[in-house]
Amino acid sequence: MALHIETLIRAPIDRVWRHTRDPARHTRWDLRFTRIEPYGPAGSFRYATRLLPGLTIAGTGQTAGDRHRPDGSAVSALRFACDHPLSLIRIGSGFWRYQPTSDGVRFWTGYDYTPGWGRFGRYADRVFRPILGWATAWSFDRLRLWLERGVPPERSRNQAVGEVSVRLIVAGAGLAAGLPAALLIWAAVLLLPPLPTTPAARRCRPRAHRRRDPR
Repeated sequence: MALHIETLIRAPIDRVWRHTRDPARHTRWDLRFTRIEPYGPAGSFRYATRLLPGLTIAGTGQTAGDRHRPDGSAVSALRFACDHPLSLIRIGSGFWRYQPTSDGVRFWTGYDYTPGWGRFGRYADRVFRPILGWATAWSFDRLRLWLERGVPPERSRNQAVGEVSVRLIVAGAGLAAGLPAALLIWAAVLLLPPLPTTPAARRCRPRAHRRRDPR
């Protein structure tokens, strides 16, 4: 099943375009990539994701953009591939679309890929794909905070780590309060919304597939 994520960014479309198409800006907000760099023919790029110190998975891609739709929208289509033996993603394709509205820019993505690792990969993808969707949504909200509130991606990342740490500490302390109180504390930890300047995947929403969306 393809992944479709959507958010609303209250910023000019030119800024949203620059912060998503420029490799240096892109890697600052997108949790999925550690490095993106152009190479070879126009629109070609290499990407890399660091899983652990000394362990990086790299692949290649090709993009094409069109900013001249009659309705003022823009679209960027891409294909990507990775032959690293540890990569569950083998080949895939997707798009980013930018739709100006009276409130800002509706920014969404749709992408799909073929998993590797044979039969085991198909089962592993049932776990990996939702995680990848979460990472996409979290990154989109991180981008929104950068463009709307001026919160640098590095700061929002650190704030997210700090907030999760506090929640874990509070949840751990709840064990000393006895089971009934601990359940209430854990429920509060899980249900309490993140701070307005902390990225949250829940602020983005899945977008139903539409045939007119470019693939």
